[in-house]
Amino acid sequence: ARCQCKLLPSERRNCGYPGISALECAKAGCCFNTSVPGVPWCFAPKAKKVRKLCPSDPNVRINCGFPGITAKECERKGCCFRAYPAGVPWCFYHRTVEE
Repeated sequence: ARCQCKLLPSERRNCGYPGISALECAKAGCCFNTSVPGVPWCFAPKAKKVRKLCPSDPNVRINCGFPGITAKECERKGCCFRAYPAGVPWCFYHRTVEE
């Protein structure tokens, strides 16, 4: 993503070789910017930021527990727990969302 390439020149970590083209740099999954001399032009992007969210729609829940699991047991497994509505898993996996 474009925002992953917005780094201060001092934060750039080299991701290419001398004379690498913008196309070759992009193929390697790296960022390319020649506007600042003396720093890498082909550089590693920022890591993607992700968040774990408990899905709000009960119909998309993916079971993470077993019948009768307690909230504490479920959370120890790293999962979400909501004891409602009936007929859907109460202990279920998070969804990972990129920011």
